[in-house]
Amino acid sequence: MKLQPDATNGSSITGYGQGWVSVNGQKFTSNLYVSAHSGTAPWQCPHFDALTPEHFDLFIDLQPELIIFGSGERIRFPHPSCLKNLYSKRIGVETMDTHAACRTFNFLAGEGRRVIAALLV
Repeated sequence: MKLQPDATNGSSITGYGQGWVSVNGQKFTSNLYVSAHSGTAPWQCPHFDALTPEHFDLFIDLQPELIIFGSGERIRFPHPSCLKNLYSKRIGVETMDTHAACRTFNFLAGEGRRVIAALLV
């Protein structure tokens, strides 16, 4: 699906499909995270079952108010221990399938929110 992002000065998700996500027109086929304010980077998590607290802790220094976790083709919730440090820093986490996470990220980024999309492609 191709998306028309809201006006934003930062990164926006411009499309997605089976096994890929496009950010600012660049196609990614591996897991990544997208920050509305600091760009895009590979997310060094091979798959859902490999998630650890460290995979989420790396977002703390980016100081988001919210992380949108795209868990893949279907909604799968990470173990609460993975999110404990984020919650202690008052960083919210919303879990949804990756395609819904892409749409939600663009909406929130368009509002100027400090949001990160952590996406399992």
